[in-house]
Amino acid sequence: MFETADLGRKISKEEYEPQVEALRTELLKAQFAIQKTNSPVLILIGGVEGAGKGELINELTQWLDVRGVEVQHFQRPSDEAQERPEYWRYWMSLPARGRIAIYYGSWYTPAIIQRVEREKKHAQFELALQRISELERMLAEDHALVLKFWLHIPKEEQRQRFKALDGKKTTRWRVTHKDWEYHELYDRFAEVSETAIRETDTAQAPWHLIEATDARYRNLTVGQTILDAFQRRLSELAAPAQPAATRPTLSGPSAPAIGAILDKVDVDQTATDAHPIRLERAQERLARLTWKAERERRSTVIVFEGWDAAGKGGAIRRISQVIDARLRRVISVAAPTDEERAHHYLWRFWRHLPRGGNVTIYDRSWYGRVLVERVEGFAREEEWKRAYLEINEFEEQLVESGILVVKFFLHISKDEQARRFKEREQITYKQHKITEEDWRNRSKWDEYAAAINEMVARTSTSHAPWTLVPGNDKRVARVEVVETLVQRLEKAL
Repeated sequence: MFETADLGRKISKEEYEPQVEALRTELLKAQFAIQKTNSPVLILIGGVEGAGKGELINELTQWLDVRGVEVQHFQRPSDEAQERPEYWRYWMSLPARGRIAIYYGSWYTPAIIQRVEREKKHAQFELALQRISELERMLAEDHALVLKFWLHIPKEEQRQRFKALDGKKTTRWRVTHKDWEYHELYDRFAEVSETAIRETDTAQAPWHLIEATDARYRNLTVGQTILDAFQRRLSELAAPAQPAATRPTLSGPSAPAIGAILDKVDVDQTATDAHPIRLERAQERLARLTWKAERERRSTVIVFEGWDAAGKGGAIRRISQVIDARLRRVISVAAPTDEERAHHYLWRFWRHLPRGGNVTIYDRSWYGRVLVERVEGFAREEEWKRAYLEINEFEEQLVESGILVVKFFLHISKDEQARRFKEREQITYKQHKITEEDWRNRSKWDEYAAAINEMVARTSTSHAPWTLVPGNDKRVARVEVVETLVQRLEKAL
């Protein structure tokens, strides 16, 4: 593969300067046009050490309007990042729609280095590449433009560059002992990098292999490739919309099985005299367990979904009142803000993931994509259909990082919901809880029930199962929620 980037291509200074002048003009025009679209741009600059990645990025930021460009450089993860899933810091670096992020290193860097140093076995490396491909696929399907460049120089060229830098006092600091160590592993790096490039080179996020021995050729080729990609994207957006091809969704249960899920929940269970005692005991255990989890740096994510007036708020209060306020945070999910709409829909949930030992409670969650956004038409069919797989992958990453994911759906009957709505209208301090929209949503009960059934069927996994809570009697629901959370914490710890 890399032989194609060892052809000795060069551009003279006389050729370079007029071409760069024209390129800069067109790049700026294209950048300003991209800023008006819903496409974030990710430019990944990877490659051989000493190939001029930093020099190239400096040049690109001179050619583009820097006010619309962010440069991301991933070094050693911060303490904050180490306490969260590996991809948390990458999600936090994603540009908003219309903006450009240039990555000096990226999610490829740790995977390649760990494989070269044999910290990752082959199967682990393959899994890491699959996860990378899924991330890039997810971003591309959300309209991101992903451009990946691999800068290549031959081994001897790398040695000469290191030697030249090492020979001057003013540049000696730029070559470290690790650089020379990796130079000795050049062939191993080439082998591993070739595998990474080959297995993640997709139509949605293709790799561009750039011969980097000549800096002028390198800069001009990368700049022209970026311009071509910008212009193609702008042409695509200007063309008449075509029906989107839907990506195959997860193979799931058959329609009859999906339809029967909610029907199996006995919502008419009633509390006994033992329920208050059970709740108190479970709350005491929960308070102790959350401090134990804090000492062990085990985080917990608790998701609450349910019908309007199903009792989510009351259940959350029974949990939060016994978890020390220093350890927990409740995120109440409403319509996305302008900042949140400028990113992939999962971004606003990644940003609130808890640090080690803490608890985040989501009052409604990422499942809005396959519930309200599906039923109300806020998400296109191809968007909510592919969300099942995206959500399962998201939760899998949380669990792999050591986070306990506990998901509750509070289910009540349609008649009980109507009774609670009327009660809210009559009680002064509850009137703020009922709106015309709540009554309007009742007319779509069957559509929501179908969406809920499919959501549970397709996203109740071994690592993040759903607990369906019977909610007609709030005392029953609250006991089941707290006791289930205690059981999951005890098992995890």
